[in-house]
Amino acid sequence: MATLQRTTAKVFYYARNVMRDIAPQAIFRRRLASRLQQARLSDEAVRRRLNHYNKLQDAFTPGPDAVRIDKIPFEPSMYYYDLKEFARYFDRSLLIDLKFGDVIGVPKLPTLVKDRPIRADNGNAVVMKFNKFRHFHMPLDTVAFADKRPAVVWRGDLNNPIRTRFLDVARDLPFCDAGSHKRSAPAKYSKPFLSISQHLRYRYIVSLEGNDVATNLKWIMNSNSLCLMPPPTYETWFGESQLEAGIHYAPLDPDFADLGEKVRYFEGHPAAAERIIAAANAYCRKFSNERDEHAISLLVLYKYFVLGGQIEPDPELWRFIGG
Repeated sequence: MATLQRTTAKVFYYARNVMRDIAPQAIFRRRLASRLQQARLSDEAVRRRLNHYNKLQDAFTPGPDAVRIDKIPFEPSMYYYDLKEFARYFDRSLLIDLKFGDVIGVPKLPTLVKDRPIRADNGNAVVMKFNKFRHFHMPLDTVAFADKRPAVVWRGDLNNPIRTRFLDVARDLPFCDAGSHKRSAPAKYSKPFLSISQHLRYRYIVSLEGNDVATNLKWIMNSNSLCLMPPPTYETWFGESQLEAGIHYAPLDPDFADLGEKVRYFEGHPAAAERIIAAANAYCRKFSNERDEHAISLLVLYKYFVLGGQIEPDPELWRFIGG
């Protein structure tokens, strides 16, 4: 259930992006050179993230289904606006291969996506910060770990066998409040809906992948609760492949047989839980640096267009990208 604050933020998100679309787009294109010059002055962390999201090294040709920047499909609207926020700085005739929505495979051609499988050969999946209003909602948590309920919580759709396997282990454990709030859930798995703020009353929150990444991972790691999860198999702009088990989250075995053991350990060693929470919070903070987020987004697109043979590279900027 959306809060008034969240609803207001959504209205502002759409209003701001509609105004950008109404404005003469030439205004943005004239600013590209200065924006890229600013991006070139960024630090090594920006370059590292840029080249993680866009792993392309070789020249390529856009595919037959590539779309012009001024013809990007409007649906889903949040994907459209998240791409146009940065694509509008480039010539409107430039071509982009893109896939909106959940992507569970690696495209055959270099393609802009929200997510990709975590594996060595995923370079054709060029990650952009799509659907960020939903995936990067990280509300402030003011309740200390010690003051939370000493129990495990999870809610979600049973759209993945992993989630059903977890509930088969957790649903009858006395220290777990785990289930699905969806009407389609079997009665034995059914539990009432919980808001994010209600989740944050618990010390331990489980994050489980669904169709692709786990949407709740970002706000859990930004909170004062401890994230419990199996190692991720998909990644987004959040860089899930960069997360370290035992450093940024408490790992769970794929069969969840160690769930009780992990909770007992951290109940007996709260300082260990708080160290992981502090590292997770620090990991999340970089995504609130709007200057870096804008620079990386522009550079991901710039690199894509250069290697796609659509832009002649500026030598100094290309040297920055290459390191």
